[in-house]
Amino acid sequence: MTDASGPRTFVSPLKPVDLRTVAPEREALAGWLDYQRAELLSKIDGLTEEQAAQRVVPSLTTLHGLVRHLTKVELIWFVNVIERSTEPAPFGWPQRKDGDFLLDDGATLHEDVARYLAACERSRRIFAGVSLDDVRTHHRFGELDVRSIMMHLNREYAQHNGHADVIRELVDGRTSS
Repeated sequence: MTDASGPRTFVSPLKPVDLRTVAPEREALAGWLDYQRAELLSKIDGLTEEQAAQRVVPSLTTLHGLVRHLTKVELIWFVNVIERSTEPAPFGWPQRKDGDFLLDDGATLHEDVARYLAACERSRRIFAGVSLDDVRTHHRFGELDVRSIMMHLNREYAQHNGHADVIRELVDGRTSS
């Protein structure tokens, strides 16, 4: 998107999370996940729509695609697994395996970030209503408690934020501090 001043750049609506290094388990798990969520959006801060969609590795992975992918992850784990809803995942998954990375549905980065933020807020509400000891079933992992789901999500975010660091460096040379 452009205006009279040139291409519009993304500005993250999330501020860096000030992590408590000593906290009760529930607060620590939620705090680290919010930290990872803010980190994800920091990787696209200052980029144009085109830069966020730029493919710089052989796979379909882009910064925009990672936002969409983690939107899907939020829905699958919090809505489908924890809340036990049958609501379909976004971007056509699982029938459309890479729909989150294809970026061919016309959605802009700003629209997808808004969808991502709404998914994160919904996930927080769902998490607030369950115990860490509640057990759920996942099609691949079998039975696991909410605590394990939160640890898995923190691991998944950390992995994808690492990917985002490399992609950002390849897009414009910026490295994480």
